[in-house]
Amino acid sequence: MLLEQHAVAVYYSRMPYHRGLIICLGVPIVFLLLLGGLIFGGQAVSAVKLDGEIQRALATKLVNVSSSADDIELKNLQRVNNGYGYCGLYKAASSENGYASFFYNKIDGRVTLDIKSERYESNCGLSSFC
Repeated sequence: MLLEQHAVAVYYSRMPYHRGLIICLGVPIVFLLLLGGLIFGGQAVSAVKLDGEIQRALATKLVNVSSSADDIELKNLQRVNNGYGYCGLYKAASSENGYASFFYNKIDGRVTLDIKSERYESNCGLSSFC
């Protein structure tokens, strides 16, 4: 009986050290993992929202093609003008042609499909990337 009480007393006397280790290492690690998940999860959600915005803008611009926003495939999106515009390629599912270029202005939500226009060339032209 005395030996059992001594073992219990030794176990509880060492327990604060284990709690301190958990508090000093475990809590910051869990906090950093949650913070990383929030940051990278927020970026993933933001990218999906941006793709949806661009697809909807392209669907409204392409009135001659009967396609919804889900039928438009985006490819090679590049951020330009400090994130205020995006250049890339799109393809409608009902189209027999390949990919076509576009410029999307994030501020006003306008899409430019004419690659010879000044708006497209000033934002997505080769000189704007160099």
